[in-house]
Amino acid sequence: MADYDALMAAAEAVPLHGWDFGWLDGRAVTMEPSWRYDDLARELLRDADRVLDIDTGGGELLASLAPPAGRTWAAEGWPPNVPVATERLAPLGVTVVGTEELPFPDNEFSLVLNRHGRFDAVGIARVLAAGGTVLTQQVGSEDCVDLNHAIGAPATDRRWNLGVATEALTAAGLEIVDAVEEWPLLEFHDIGAVVYQLRMVPWQVPDFTVARYDTALRRLHGRIEADGPFAVRTHRFLIRATA
Repeated sequence: MADYDALMAAAEAVPLHGWDFGWLDGRAVTMEPSWRYDDLARELLRDADRVLDIDTGGGELLASLAPPAGRTWAAEGWPPNVPVATERLAPLGVTVVGTEELPFPDNEFSLVLNRHGRFDAVGIARVLAAGGTVLTQQVGSEDCVDLNHAIGAPATDRRWNLGVATEALTAAGLEIVDAVEEWPLLEFHDIGAVVYQLRMVPWQVPDFTVARYDTALRRLHGRIEADGPFAVRTHRFLIRATA
């Protein structure tokens, strides 16, 4: 049996920066949705004039897409991520702006990308140029709710899904081109992976600490050791819309 305390110590010792879940390799397996956001974004970037990436994290995904130098801006609202994103993206000719808002002129961008970022339909519509496109992949409110149930944590009462988001974009004056919603599986292979996930995604269980949830975590650890990986449903939806 894997040592619970050792797994806890390892998961808590990993520094958190950017938006890199690489530590989970071999510890957790995420089933991808039927679409590939990065491929869709890369295709749109080919013809994009001025690009905005909302909530870029540490710039990991945007950097992999080879954005157009001198014509791409990345907004990031979490202060610790801003220098990480700047170090990664500035050499690629991307301007990083540390902000939770969208402090850009009206009709500024031909392409707005938003993967798991804050969703401001009115703000996106305002900065999107006529004929421009927004591509967003969002995490729905049912995401990993079984993890909350497993450790006795309350689940969000916020309703966030494809219907709510498309309604907001339509109300803001955009035309929906593609819209799809799925619930892929996420499997945790040890309790350390669960803890790391909850550290990286603090809004899942806002009051999470190992000490506070120790009893439930030990119970879940025993369950994984006895029965194998602990699986939950994620919640993803993708929208492409035009101005």
